[in-house]
Amino acid sequence: MKRLRNRGRVALVAVAATCAVVAQPGLPGGPGLPGLPGLVGTARAAEGPSPYAFDPGAERVQGAASTSAARQLEAGSTYRGSIEPGKKLFYRLDLDDAKNAYVSATAVPELGSSVDYGDKLTVTMQDSDGRDCDSEQARVLSASDYPHPLTAYATRTLDGKEYGSCRKAGPYYVIVERESKPTSTQDAWDLELRFLSEPGVVTAGPTEAPEDWPSASPEPPSGAAKAREGGAGFSDAASLGQGEWTAEIDPGESLFYRVPVNWGQQLFTSAELGSSEGDGFVTGALSLAVYNPARGLVDGTESLSYRGEQKSLSTEPAPPVDYANRFSAAGEEKAMRFAGWYYVRVSLNPEVGEKFGQGPHDLTLRVTVDGTATDGPGYDGPAGEFSVPDEGLEGPDGGKTASAAEDTGTMKLVAAGGIGTGTVLVLGLGGWMLLARRRGTGR
Repeated sequence: MKRLRNRGRVALVAVAATCAVVAQPGLPGGPGLPGLPGLVGTARAAEGPSPYAFDPGAERVQGAASTSAARQLEAGSTYRGSIEPGKKLFYRLDLDDAKNAYVSATAVPELGSSVDYGDKLTVTMQDSDGRDCDSEQARVLSASDYPHPLTAYATRTLDGKEYGSCRKAGPYYVIVERESKPTSTQDAWDLELRFLSEPGVVTAGPTEAPEDWPSASPEPPSGAAKAREGGAGFSDAASLGQGEWTAEIDPGESLFYRVPVNWGQQLFTSAELGSSEGDGFVTGALSLAVYNPARGLVDGTESLSYRGEQKSLSTEPAPPVDYANRFSAAGEEKAMRFAGWYYVRVSLNPEVGEKFGQGPHDLTLRVTVDGTATDGPGYDGPAGEFSVPDEGLEGPDGGKTASAAEDTGTMKLVAAGGIGTGTVLVLGLGGWMLLARRRGTGR
């Protein structure tokens, strides 16, 4: 796909920079460059098209067939594995009695594979007595029965409870289960797992979700549209602020963006598929989904039918970010429980390519962040990913992806450390080119 090929060109530059610094003493990395995850991820992206860009820092982990052999996951870490049809995979968490826990799983069917209505991924969290703390499913719907990333999460939430299961400190288990129809491709799906821990609050607040909140969609953002190429995964998501954004998307491709949403603010999103030449009709041509900072689904829609004229779809209005939203019975309200980067995924049905050309096709995203930011709940510890960082408060960071923003400091170190060797390398290349020209002149 176009974007990964473009990243491949960047990889050539990254390799050259790596050569300039790999021998530098004292720099992180060394052989294999484990200290330079950004360069490693870019090089991997150059290997070829992929339906999803996995976190380059993700650790490989194999899910166990039972709790007794389950591998422990660490808070704040990302893991990569795979799951076959009909399998249940077990992972272990060691939790205290003060923090909320969130584990998400993103399953990635291969591009070109077959999925069927009802294929699903289920994520469940249980305590050591086998009692469910929470469970969520991500399903292939009839309007979007084509391969695209499926994401679900499960939580251990302590707030508002005094007794019951899933409150004690000790071992817990995350179960990831895949169900696929016999008509679906039976190859393994790649998995990305993310485990986040949310600190408790210093002072307990309301234990009921707000009932009254603005539910009307605001006016679309005004001003000229800006081009913003999307990422290919959560860790690769490109930053957006309020406004209208344009991109190109290939049939079968999924684009990921992230939007900073603070306490007290509402997020509204819509996506428009541009007009195309061709003839036909595609049901479920475009899929739009919004996820919270723990990758829990806020809302998703796949109802866009396409005949070649421009069409748009929007997610349903969600309440302003509020700590007490976690006490709501409605899933889309419950998901708006903390501040941070909210993720937007857009997927284009491969059938659009069959009926209207392989593209790329024009995509327009409209993002509105409404409301004035307020103070958070007062965490008893660092908020981590459940807050809007300075780069988010200042607006989009020039379109950097999440992983690129994290790698900025590393690349500065590479640049500084590689000045000496890089200069020698450039001078050496210049001398080699001059010698080649002189030889050519003398022939």
